[in-house]
Amino acid sequence: MSAAPGPGLPEPQTSLFDYALQLHQQAPGKPLPRDGEPYPDDGLHRRQPRPKPPENRRTEGAGAARILDEHFAQPLALPSALADAFHDVYMPIHPNDDIAAAAHRADGDRVRQAGRWLVRHGTDRCSVTAGLALLAAVGTADDILLIQTIGLLSNRFGPLAAHALERQPGGVDALLWLAERVTGWGRVYVVEALCRLDSPTARPWLLRRACDGDFLNGYFAGKVATAARLHEALADLATDSEMVDHTGLLLQLMSDCGGMGLTLAHYPHSAAVLEAHARHVGALSPTIERYYGVAWLTHYLTTRSPETAGCTMEQREALRATYLSVLDGEEWARTARAGLAAGDKRMRWLADHRTPQLRLRAFPDRPPDVEE
Repeated sequence: MSAAPGPGLPEPQTSLFDYALQLHQQAPGKPLPRDGEPYPDDGLHRRQPRPKPPENRRTEGAGAARILDEHFAQPLALPSALADAFHDVYMPIHPNDDIAAAAHRADGDRVRQAGRWLVRHGTDRCSVTAGLALLAAVGTADDILLIQTIGLLSNRFGPLAAHALERQPGGVDALLWLAERVTGWGRVYVVEALCRLDSPTARPWLLRRACDGDFLNGYFAGKVATAARLHEALADLATDSEMVDHTGLLLQLMSDCGGMGLTLAHYPHSAAVLEAHARHVGALSPTIERYYGVAWLTHYLTTRSPETAGCTMEQREALRATYLSVLDGEEWARTARAGLAAGDKRMRWLADHRTPQLRLRAFPDRPPDVEE
């Protein structure tokens, strides 16, 4: 038996669905703490680690597909017979062609019944994953709530939950609900699904809330800017502080996501978006988050070639001048100094990474009494 996940949380035999639901009910509008980890079956999976993926990744779903074929070949077999069937085979957490094919080979009603039972009642993450894969293949709109709830455990179930919701008629609203309640890798899968759907319904959220500041946002920041038509919405920056802040975050992420996603160098609207952000951010009241974002972009424009920001030399110099005028405002400089005095790590980084080309009024000299 595994150790209890936390005070007042359910024993390991609780279904993962009930476990996710209980955590969700404690803070309905927020992601689960630590993505719900450790799960109730953590002890089992520590004692019996999951099989390693096969060398040929194209066969990684073959074992699970074989189990499903054998199960559905028995007309009287109940879904509960699959409760512990998948722990000893490699169970992929992403959509898999072999498993989807097994789902489509069998009677649709039986497949949905099995998928629903495993997601709702499964106590082992491998079997729950199998159930979610079945619903991703043949589920209906009736399964959306079930998929959303298990999808809250998003590090494990996010890829299949996003895929399952993406193919449903009401998938956009369902994905938006889930996107507000997942972080880390789970947020990557859900936001990327929203970008693929390219729905006008999702664009306001994508423009204002898609990124939460996690490093992994770099995988989808450029996709968000593209799918949400950011360059067409720049006029809204004049009256929408939330969009200004999110645009700044998108620009920060795209400046430093080489090898992950679309960078400013390859985003065709970089110069226009940077210019609009620089023009409007100074009209907002300073916060440490805003100061750091503007300073990061200024540092980037100062230390990198114009091409890396998608700008000409003239555009880069104009952007630097505009951003510096914001940072050197008395209220902005005072906010940064207060953050440094309070030990804010972002302000420390800025104080430590000044260059001869970048002089910030807030940090003329590093305070000697600031501890590392």
